[in-house]
Amino acid sequence: MSILYLIFVNIFSWLLILFGVGLPIFFILKAIGLTGFREVTRYENYHTFYYQLHPLTKIAFGVVAMIISATTIWWFGAVITAAVALSYLSLRGGRRKFNLAVYLTLTTVVGVTWGYAPFTPYSILTQALGTAHFSTLWTWPSYFSYMGYEPHLTLQSIIYGLQISMRFTAISLTSLILVMTSTPSDILRSLNKFGVPVSLIFSVVVAMRTIPRIFDAIDTSIKIQLMRGLGSGAPRVLMPFYYLEAAITSIVPVFVYILRGARDTAISADTRAFRAYDRRTSVRPRPFTRSDYYSVAVMIALITFSAIAIIAGYGRAIPYVA
Repeated sequence: MSILYLIFVNIFSWLLILFGVGLPIFFILKAIGLTGFREVTRYENYHTFYYQLHPLTKIAFGVVAMIISATTIWWFGAVITAAVALSYLSLRGGRRKFNLAVYLTLTTVVGVTWGYAPFTPYSILTQALGTAHFSTLWTWPSYFSYMGYEPHLTLQSIIYGLQISMRFTAISLTSLILVMTSTPSDILRSLNKFGVPVSLIFSVVVAMRTIPRIFDAIDTSIKIQLMRGLGSGAPRVLMPFYYLEAAITSIVPVFVYILRGARDTAISADTRAFRAYDRRTSVRPRPFTRSDYYSVAVMIALITFSAIAIIAGYGRAIPYVA
C-alpha cells in the first residue's frame, strides 16, 4: 500500500467527518441563523387553523406524533414530518417558516444519521435490517477505532441512521407549532386546568419567553462586535470563524442581560398576584372549539391506524426496512 494512498485515505476520512459535523453547523449558522431560531420559538398573532386550536390539543398532537414515530416503521415518522412541515405554510410568514422547517429537518436528519451510522455495530444492523450482507462504502483508518468507529462505513449503517432520524423530526416540528401559535398565558392556563403543578408550568412559560430573547440578544451582540471591526478586512472564507468568535464572546453579556430580565419577570409575577390563590382565574377562559374536536378525531384515527399497522408487523423498537 503506497504512502500516497494512505495519505488519501486519511484526508478523505477526516473530510467525511467534517462533512457530517460541518453540514448541520452550516444549516444552523447560515441557513437558519439566530433570526430563524428566534422566529420558530416566538409567538406571533395570526388567524389560521393552528392559532384557533386549544393549547391542550396541540400538546396532545405532539404526544401522538411522538408515540407514532417511536412505535411504528420509520416511514410513518417521515410522512408525519412531511405533512407537518407543509402545514407550516399556514402560519404567519408561512413560506419563511416552511423553509426553516426544511432546514431544521435536514439538520436533524444529517446530525442524527451521522451520529449513528459510523458507530452502530454490525450485530445491531443485522437485527435491525434483517441481513448479514453489508455494502461497504468506505473503510476507516485503523486508529479511528479508538474513537468508537466501526471498521467500515456501510450503506446499511447509513440507512439505519436515516431511519433513526425519523424518530426525531416529527416531534421537533410539532413541538414548535405549540410555541409559535400559543401565547405563554394560554399555555399556563391550559396546563393549570389539566392539573400540572403551577411551579412547573411557570418554569415552562418563563423558558418560552426567555429563549427568543436569548437568540435576539446573541444576534445583537454579534452584530455590534462586527460593527466595531471584528473580522474587518479578513478573507470572506474566514468570516464563519469570526462569527463563531463573536458568538462565544457574547455568552457573558447575554447571561448578564438574561439575569437582569429575571428580576423584571419576578416583579411582574408579584404585581399580578401570581400564586396568591391555589387556583388561577381567567377573565376570558379558552374553550374547546369545533376545530379541537375535529383534531382530536384525527388523532384518534392516527393512533388507531398506527395500532393496526403495528399488529400487521409495521412497528418495532428498532427500525427496519420493510
